Amino acid sequence: MKAVSINQRLQRAQTPSYERLQARMTEDARAACQPVCLHCGWGRLLIGHTYSDPKSLAKELLNEQPGERDIALYVAAPQQVLAQAPQQLFLDPSDTLRLWFTDYRPAYSPHRGFRIRRVYSEHDWNEINRLYQTRHMLPVDTKKLTPRHKGGPVYWLAEDQDTGEIIGSVMGLNHMKAFNDPECGSSLWCLAVAPNCSRPGVGEALVRHLIEHYASRGLDFLDLSVMHTNRQAKRLYDKLGFRELQTFTIKRKNGINQPLFLGPGPEADLNPYAKIIVSEAQRRGIDVQVDDVEAGLFTLIQGNRRIRCRESLTDLTSAVSMTLCQDKTLTIRTLKEAGLCVPEQILAGSDEENEAFLAKHGALVIKPVNGEQGKGVAVDIRDPEHLKAAIAQARKHDDRVLLESYHAGMDLRVVVIGYEVVAAAIRRPAEIIGNGKHTIHELIEAQSRRRQAATSGESRIPLDDETERTIRSAGYTYDSVLPEGVRLAVRKTANLHTGGTLEDVTDILHPVLAQAAISAARALSIPVTGMDLLVPAADQSEYVIIEANERPGLANHEPRPTAERFIDLLFPLSREVPA
Repeated sequence: MKAVSINQRLQRAQTPSYERLQARMTEDARAACQPVCLHCGWGRLLIGHTYSDPKSLAKELLNEQPGERDIALYVAAPQQVLAQAPQQLFLDPSDTLRLWFTDYRPAYSPHRGFRIRRVYSEHDWNEINRLYQTRHMLPVDTKKLTPRHKGGPVYWLAEDQDTGEIIGSVMGLNHMKAFNDPECGSSLWCLAVAPNCSRPGVGEALVRHLIEHYASRGLDFLDLSVMHTNRQAKRLYDKLGFRELQTFTIKRKNGINQPLFLGPGPEADLNPYAKIIVSEAQRRGIDVQVDDVEAGLFTLIQGNRRIRCRESLTDLTSAVSMTLCQDKTLTIRTLKEAGLCVPEQILAGSDEENEAFLAKHGALVIKPVNGEQGKGVAVDIRDPEHLKAAIAQARKHDDRVLLESYHAGMDLRVVVIGYEVVAAAIRRPAEIIGNGKHTIHELIEAQSRRRQAATSGESRIPLDDETERTIRSAGYTYDSVLPEGVRLAVRKTANLHTGGTLEDVTDILHPVLAQAAISAARALSIPVTGMDLLVPAADQSEYVIIEANERPGLANHEPRPTAERFIDLLFPLSREVPA
């Protein structure tokens, strides 16, 4: 790492970056300089001070290709560039931050449970793109990437050492290689961590990796751009020593950037399950009328066709179909009459009747008859004491409580839209990983914060009786320190609202399971549903259908095209015709 004198540091702190850059380049040098434009796979980075005049920079921004997002950074006189095309360009409201490597302090202890490496294969790129799409980021088109030997970017990923899963990714750019930067800098882009990641510190480890990588190559600083509203990310960058940089970034007005130059509309406060539908409708030119933000109610309008929605529940779902899904006794009865495999169940009665049903099956699932989001559900109840407690907990959500035979297996959610399978995923219960330092209570709280940030507050692990029972059944308490590397499921149910995670299995779903889900949807006469099955594996034919959800969370299955197929069903005339 290069040593920097105090006088140099003071001069740098007192002089804005773009002014120093312009001062180092004479007019003749700038005229002879070739404009630098690097493709990152999702769009181009235009290095502002390498363009000879504002007009040429504005012209290049207007050459942005459809579906991409170009960024002009280090723009010295943004007003002059915007004046060239005020209706088509805008000043990006994101903040630019810089870390001088002389301010950097390494971590006290190394990260554990995952490793950071470069992208090696097509599989790596597919996994990175899947991750980016779940975080509403543009995927990387590797055919368009500027090669590394020509100054192009480098992508890194974080890989779970136990499962091999890609749990994070980041892009780095060496400015010396990219445009012979007189300041010897580098920059960070496209930082993303998987929403279901249970490993702590992945994002911080990726940032630290770039810092240490570029510092070891003799560079002086790392820049990054962050949305001005992203408080969680800003806390991390502040912790690492980043400071605000007085420079400007310009982008072109397009559908991707629309929230940045129009500001938040009434749909901005909708939850993720409503927002994904609204975004797809707006992309197709369908009008959106937000009726009740808190309830997730909105109306979609195209011509004289109006459809009211509450997230994925619409006017197309009849009251009878909705009742059949909500009343779990009616759900099982209807599916059983259709010849589908379902568990045995009874309504909770006297203690003697309940215990007799428990003795018959050995293990039970307790749930309110009319419930959702996993509230009041207890799984794998095996003794009378816990049976009474679970029934009492379920009665807080509905006076009628269901006792159901317990069937071991994986929790499979199959999304059926228009009587076609659109997505399928194995849902896994909330899980924490021990580090040998923190208590189970602390690990759950940390995991919940990450889940809330990734789902806009829709998912967290409740510290309730069911969580405590699950932990105690594994031989621990909230105050136990979980040994390093030990994985502990802290819930029996795999509901996403209580911290569960998803593993997409659409491509390997057994045809028998797909047909069972479609037959169940037809039996209930419901056009949009999430069928819950217990299966030994997604690619095997055995199953038991346990529930039908009349309002499935389409956002949970990204990047599967759930919102697209949903809008196809509601507005078939807006369906995009393949080229």
